[in-house]
Amino acid sequence: MTVNESTTDRVIRFILALVLFYFAFQSASPWNWILGIVGVVLLFTAVTGFCALYKALGISTKK
Repeated sequence: MTVNESTTDRVIRFILALVLFYFAFQSASPWNWILGIVGVVLLFTAVTGFCALYKALGISTKK
């Protein structure tokens, strides 16, 4: 896995993951599970710096 996300991209993903986690733990709705799963994916991509969708589309935000 090569890093294909810029630092700005990673910070945005991390902040968005935290916001989604906040809303995911507000109540016990089935939609909250979806928010939590999306938050985990965003957190994983922010920490690793690798986005599989970017790889599939041939995109890289890293200079």
